[in-house]
Amino acid sequence: MAVNQMDDVIQRWRTTEDFKPEDHELFLNTGRTCIAQGDSSKLLDFIKEEANQRIVRSMGSGLLPALVNEVLRKDRSPAYCQVILNELVQICSVQELLDILLEQVEETDPNAIADSVIVLMPLIQSVLLRMRESKAPGLALALDSLQKQISRLPVPYSHKQEQEDVYGLCRCCTAVLTFVQPFVQEAKNQDTNLVATKLRATLLTFCMNSLREPLLQVQLDREANTTEISPLRNFATEIMAILAVIQESLPKILFYQPLRGKEDTILEKDACHPNESRACMAYLLFVQLIAIEVFPAVFSPVFVLQCNMEYINLLLSRKDESWILKGLDLYVKCLERVTDCSLPVELLELKPFHEVPQNLIKIMIDCPIQHLRGRSLVVFQLFIEKLNGEAKHKFFRRIMKTSHHAGVESIIIKNIKNQVELCRKSAYQDGWFEGTWLISLLRDTITLPQGHETDLLHGMDRIMESLNLLRYLLIKEREISTGIWIDLCHIAESYTKLLRVCLSMSKSYYGKELKTLREDKKIKAKEFKEAPGKRSVQSLIVKTETLGSMPLEAQDKVLQCALITYDLMESLVVRIEDIIEEGQK
Repeated sequence: MAVNQMDDVIQRWRTTEDFKPEDHELFLNTGRTCIAQGDSSKLLDFIKEEANQRIVRSMGSGLLPALVNEVLRKDRSPAYCQVILNELVQICSVQELLDILLEQVEETDPNAIADSVIVLMPLIQSVLLRMRESKAPGLALALDSLQKQISRLPVPYSHKQEQEDVYGLCRCCTAVLTFVQPFVQEAKNQDTNLVATKLRATLLTFCMNSLREPLLQVQLDREANTTEISPLRNFATEIMAILAVIQESLPKILFYQPLRGKEDTILEKDACHPNESRACMAYLLFVQLIAIEVFPAVFSPVFVLQCNMEYINLLLSRKDESWILKGLDLYVKCLERVTDCSLPVELLELKPFHEVPQNLIKIMIDCPIQHLRGRSLVVFQLFIEKLNGEAKHKFFRRIMKTSHHAGVESIIIKNIKNQVELCRKSAYQDGWFEGTWLISLLRDTITLPQGHETDLLHGMDRIMESLNLLRYLLIKEREISTGIWIDLCHIAESYTKLLRVCLSMSKSYYGKELKTLREDKKIKAKEFKEAPGKRSVQSLIVKTETLGSMPLEAQDKVLQCALITYDLMESLVVRIEDIIEEGQK
C-alpha cells in the first residue's frame, strides 16, 4: 500500500469508533512488515504518537508474538522491538495482553525455554501490575504457565553444571524471583486487603510448587566448600523467605497437616504434591537451616521427629538419588536432636515409624548406588540407638521376623549383643535385655529359619553373629550368674545341635564337589592338550549363584572358601560346647 493511502487509513482510524476485522488485519500486516524489514523505529514512532493511542490500544496487542520472536532472534539488535513491547504492555487491554503472552509461554520452543520465559516474564509482570481485582487470578495463571515450562529444564547435578547453566534453569529461577517480588510486597503491605489475601494464596501455591520442582531435585550441599553463591541455593532461600512473609507461621504449613490429616486452609485442596513440597521444606529447614531463624524453637525434638517422619518416609520411598539423600539427611538431623534412648515403643506403632525402617532396609539391600547403601546403614543404626529399651526389644523381634535377609538380621543380633554388654558393663539397667525378657528374645532370634535345610552360606552373616552372641553370653553368665544359665544352655544346645547337622551335610556336599572339580580339572587339562577348541565347565550353585560361567580356578577358590567358612562355624560350635561343659562341672 502506498504511503499516502496508509496515511488516509490512519486518519480514518483516528476518527472511527469501531474497528472492523479488515482494519485489524491491515494493522497487523503493516506492523509485522515493519518488524520483518527492520523498520521497527517507524513502528515505535507510530505507537508513541499521542493521536494514535486509541488505535494502538485497540489493535496493538496482536503485534506481541512477532515482536517477541524478533527479540529472541540472535542475528539482529532487538532494542526497538523491546521498547515497543514495553510500550504496548502499558497501553493495550490487560486481559488481551495476558492471554496473548501466556499463549506465547505455552507455545515456547522446547529448545529455547529459558530465553523465551526470561523475555516474557517482565512483560507479564507489567500487565499484572496494571490489574486490580483480577490480579491474583491472573498471577495464578501466569505462574502456573511459567512453572510448567521451567519444570521441563534439566536440573544441574554438579557445581560445574550449575555454573555453566547450559539449559538456563538457574537464570529462570533468578528471573522468576524478580517476577514475583512486587506481588510479595503488595501481599505483605496490604495485609487485610481482599486482593492481598488472594495474592498470598497464589504465592503460597507458587512456593509449594517451587519446593516440589526444582528444589526437591537440587543437591544444595554437593560442594559446601565453594565460596561462590549458588543460584539454586539462593532460590531456595528466597522461596522460604516468601513463605515466611505470606504465611503466619512455617509450623502451620509443616506440622498442621501430618498431625491432623487436613490441608492448610490457605493451600488449595487440589494443589500439586503438597506433601512432597512439605518434605522439601522440612529438609531446607532442619538440614540446610534455611529460614531456621524464624522457626519457633518451642517444639520438642521428639515432636519434630514425629511430624517429619511422614516426609522422611515419602523421600525414602522413591528411587531418585536426590530424594533418598534428602530423606536420609533429614532423618539424621531429626534423630540427632533426640536424647539418647528416649523414643518410646508407642511410636513404633505409628505408620511412618513402622514404614521408614522398612524403606531403609530396602535401600540397604537393593539400592544400586553404593554410597546410599552405606549411608542408610549408618542411619538405621542411629535410629536403633535412639529407641528406649522396650522399643528396641520390640523392634528387634519385628525385624527378625520380617526382614528375611541375613545381613540385616546380623545387624540386629549384633545390636542385641551390644545392648546386653552395655547393661553389664555399666550401671545402666534395662530389664528388656536381662533375665526372662532376654531369654524370650533369644528364643526368637537364635534359630535356623529353614531348619536342617538352611543354606549356611546364604545365612552366614546371621549364623556367625548368633554364634558370637551365644559364646559371649555363656562366658559372661558363667563369670557373673544372673539366673539364666540353664535357659541359655538349652537355647545354645538346640541351636548348635541343628547347626552341626547342617554343617555335616554342607561340608560333605562341598567337599565332594571340590574333589570332583579337581578331578575334572585334570581331565580338562588333558582334553585341552588333545583338542584345545573343545571345553566345558561344570555348573554349581553356591549362595544361589551359578558358578558354571566361572573359570575352573575361580570355582576351586569359591568351594575352598565355603569349606573354610564351615570350619570357622564348626570351631565356634565347638567353643560353645566347651563353655557349656566347663560351666556344668
